[in-house]
Amino acid sequence: MTPPTASSTLSAYDTAVLADAPALYLPLPGPQEPGQQATYHGAPGAALLPNGDSATVFDGLTQYVEIPDSPELSAATTGQLTVEAWLRPDTLTFPRTEGTGYVHWLGKLTYGVGCEWTARMYSQPNTENRANRLSGYAFNPAGGLGAGSYVQEPVTPGAWLHYVLVINTTTRSAAYPSGYVKLYKDGELRDQDSLADYNIVPARTQAPLRVGSASLRSFFAGAVGKVAVYPAELTAAQIAAHHRAMAS
Repeated sequence: MTPPTASSTLSAYDTAVLADAPALYLPLPGPQEPGQQATYHGAPGAALLPNGDSATVFDGLTQYVEIPDSPELSAATTGQLTVEAWLRPDTLTFPRTEGTGYVHWLGKLTYGVGCEWTARMYSQPNTENRANRLSGYAFNPAGGLGAGSYVQEPVTPGAWLHYVLVINTTTRSAAYPSGYVKLYKDGELRDQDSLADYNIVPARTQAPLRVGSASLRSFFAGAVGKVAVYPAELTAAQIAAHHRAMAS
């Protein structure tokens, strides 16, 4: 994906994100934008972010956006990875879920090809009592259980949320002997968990990055915008600044 150029109209949010050097910045300005290295499937529509910038809205049935695999999208090649996006769930009961009743709305996760990481939201009806839960996971290539962080609290349909997932395999300690996963919501760190909990050793696969779905088994009903992937762990101050920039 080619970031917006100097001739583009950049919002304060765009400027803040680009200053932190993302490897991928996909603003998702509604329908297919000429020149993107992203393919829109199923003709998703357009929505507006809190700052008035455009985003993409998905029907929760078949629509998604796909970006080809590249090394900088993998925690295995960068050592550290930060994934950032804004999402607006338009329902709490998603029409196409998987597993125990959840949707993978962003991720590099294709069963049979390779599993790396994913952003997940649980549907209101699920078999694990995880209604409204937002989570993020790192996986071994074969899939199975992942090391993840989450926040579970009421979500309002139609309200925008700022989501940030961190996977760090290089900053280690007694508590995190092989690294960790972090989850931020609305600019604040909400959870941190060890990769060692599930013996996760990230590896690069050929799975593409998808938005609106990841596995193509579940699909997000709502809007997503400003997807960014960084080949480093953003600091808490940087993440908070991005959250504030959306309101400016």
